This record gives sequence, structure tokens and C-alpha cells, in this order.
Amino acid sequence: MLDTAHVVERVLPTVVEVRRAIHRHPELSKQEFATTDLIATHLIEGRLTPRLRTPKTGLSVDVGTEGPLVVFRADLDALPITESAGLSFASDQTGVMHACGHDAHTAITLGLALAWAEIGDGRRVRFLFQPSEEVFPGGADELVAEGLVKGATAIVAFHVDPHLRTGYVGAKPGAITSSADRFSILLEGPGGHTARPHETVDVIHAAGHVIANLSGIVDRLLDARAPLALTFGQVHGGTADNVIPTSVVMSGTVRTPDHDTWERAPELIRKVATELAAPFGAAVEIRYNRGLPPVVNDAELVARLMPAIERALGPHTVTDTYISMGGEDFALYLPETPGALFRLGCAADPAQTNDLHSASFMLDEAALEVGLKAGLEILKELTG
Repeated sequence: MLDTAHVVERVLPTVVEVRRAIHRHPELSKQEFATTDLIATHLIEGRLTPRLRTPKTGLSVDVGTEGPLVVFRADLDALPITESAGLSFASDQTGVMHACGHDAHTAITLGLALAWAEIGDGRRVRFLFQPSEEVFPGGADELVAEGLVKGATAIVAFHVDPHLRTGYVGAKPGAITSSADRFSILLEGPGGHTARPHETVDVIHAAGHVIANLSGIVDRLLDARAPLALTFGQVHGGTADNVIPTSVVMSGTVRTPDHDTWERAPELIRKVATELAAPFGAAVEIRYNRGLPPVVNDAELVARLMPAIERALGPHTVTDTYISMGGEDFALYLPETPGALFRLGCAADPAQTNDLHSASFMLDEAALEVGLKAGLEILKELTG
């Protein structure tokens, strides 16, 4: 087997170049055509054979043919945000930006594929370049349906973390991200004059009661050790100051890292919202859209890979990490195979950083080399 350090040194310039190119030319979910072509071109130049999903975006590539199948996943899409970070390779697409680090995930995974072709000794790894992580339904469910993780013994991914110093990796057995569901509540009545609310159904007042009380009551019906974040994001109703409208619609998200709470949430929200609106006489229509389950890392897999990461990066470079209330469609792979999502530190100074999904988000490019080193050691461990 060739020396890993020399292979990383040789591959790293390509990884940096590709990350900057993807950052400069970001593409939204389901539109990652140029990004897909760029990755495919580099894989072909590396004498690999990518499997394109034409006419869809995204691709996969198998490196090696021997032993159990291990999968490493990246995501391709950008966000509808106008960049303000001031980078020399800033987005050239107004209103589109890589504000979640998917450019880094993709470039690192490309580097891993190219490096594994040299040092993998024929051991089989499938690299997934998944489109559409930022929307639902997105790319993960499509790749699962296409059988791209069928028969795999493990799946692994990195997600950059601007709150963790570069050179460190955050690891957590069990839940590491939360579910992400959406709901809407429609209240209806006959409408009327604001001078006589007692003669009609004041849906505005009823909506305020629901907004103010729904989350608190649902919380009291759930185990406090399994948090749930129910947040309204939109409220629409009314067309004039002196008219009680015939309808108000409220919508938002529901998030929890606990599978049991995730299962119970729709029924509880429907029941409580209906009971809150009932005293006002409003008709209630509730729509609840299942999104993503929590990402629950396989505890044995995390425990096995933590020493491998420290072999690559040095002692004490793996640290405990937090449960995010955000969603991640990596969760959709986990019913198929044990998996682990790790947080890759990308902050030169965690005290002076901008969060993911921020217009001013930027990462420390030194994290690219860290991801290569850690990723290769992970693959060695899983295929050894």
C-alpha cells in the first residue's frame, strides 16, 4: 500500500481547486448539472468509472471490487442565499450560495475516491455524490430507491461545523440531528365586521390563542427528556383593518431528535390545535407533512471509528458533539445499513465564525486536508 501522507499531498490541490470551483458556481437542489459534470470529469481523469444519473443530477462511483461494500456520501446542492463573505472565489450566481459546506463535502469525497484508487488495494468503497439535500423530498430517498446502499455494511459522511476548531472531529453515538416535519393549521369562519366580533367567529383571535399555547401544551404531554421544537414560521389572514377575515392559515416546523416523540407528534398537534380553536367556533383543518426522521448514529460504528480518526489526526482530536435541531436526509440511509455522521471542524477561530446557512458563512480550507486524512483512515478501518 502506498504511503497515505504522500497520496493526500498529491490529491489535496485538486480538492482545493474543485471546492473553489463549486463554490464559485453553486447550483440549487435538483439543478446540480455542472457540479455533477465537474466531479465526473475528475473521476474519469483518475481512471474511474462514475455512474451518472442522467437526466437527473448526482452520481456514484465504485472504487475496488473486493470485500464488503462500504459507502461514503457527499451532498452537492447550494442554498438560495446571496453571498456576502467577500471571498476571491465568491458565488457568481446572485441569490445562490454554498452556505452549508456542501462544496467542501463534495470536494473531500472526490479526493477520497481518487486517493482510494491508489491506496485501497482493491477493497470496495462506493462514493455517493447526492443531489438535493436541502429540500424534501430530496436526493437521499432517490438513491436508496435506486439500491445504491443495498448490501452495504456501513455508510459514513462528514458535515462541516463552524463551531468546531479545524483539526477536530465531532462524534456522537445515537441521535445527532433532529426530525424535520412541516405543518399548517387553517382556521375558518363566516367573517364579519370588527365592530361586532361577538356576532361571528374571530379567526384572528383564535389563531393567536393557538399560536400562543400550542407548543406549551404539547410539551406538557411529552417526556421532557425528549425535546420537541414546534415553531411557527408563517401566519396569513385578513385584507383590511376593519374586517374579520373568513380564514387564517398558520404554518411551521416540528423537530425532535427522539424517534418515539417523532411518531407521536402529528396526533398530538392535531388534537391540541383542534381543542384550542374549538371554544371560538372556528372550523379547523390541519395538514401535517412528514419530512425527515432524526439521524441516529450507530453506537458501535461510532465507537469503532473514533480511534481510527485519532490515528489519522492525533490524540484527543475526536470530541463530543451536540444534537442539532436541524434535519439531515442522511437519516434516510440508516434503515438500510448502520451509519455515522461526523462533524468536521472548519473554524480557524470558533469565537469569530458565522453559522451555517448564513450569507457570510465561510470555512477554513485547512479542513479539507483534515477531512481527507480522517476519511481515508475511516475507510481503512471499515474495509480492513
